[in-house]
Parts: sequence; structure tokens; C-alpha cells
Amino acid sequence: MNQPIVGFHQDDQHDWVAELACGHVQHVRHNPPWTSRPWVTTAEGRQGVLGCTLACRKCDQGAPRDLPERAAP
Repeated sequence: MNQPIVGFHQDDQHDWVAELACGHVQHVRHNPPWTSRPWVTTAEGRQGVLGCTLACRKCDQGAPRDLPERAAP
């Protein structure tokens, strides 16, 4: 199931992790030639993909949220 990216954080190894609207997280690495995501290497690049979608396998599997519910503004 595709889910929009709502934010990013770095894990303990300083790899970037996308925070998805569904509450799941997914690593987004730029690791050529296997994975080409040059946008992940800059703040501007990450900002530019907010709202874009990623396939969330955790949603497909019915997994519980990784992140707590966000409070409404």
C-alpha cells in the first residue's frame, strides 16, 4: 500500500529513515548502484519529496505502527 512521506529522521547508524503517514518507518538509502536516491543526501532533497509516496510493506502485512500517533494541530 502506498503511503505519503511526512518526515525524516536518522537512525543510530546515521542512515535516513522516512516517516510515513500510516505511522510506519522505512529506510531510504542512497546506495548506488543498487539503490539510487540522491535526494536523500541533502535537506533540500528530503524536503522536496515530502508528500510523495512509498510502498509500505508493513501496511500490507497489517503490522502495528512504529511511531506514536501525531497530535492534531
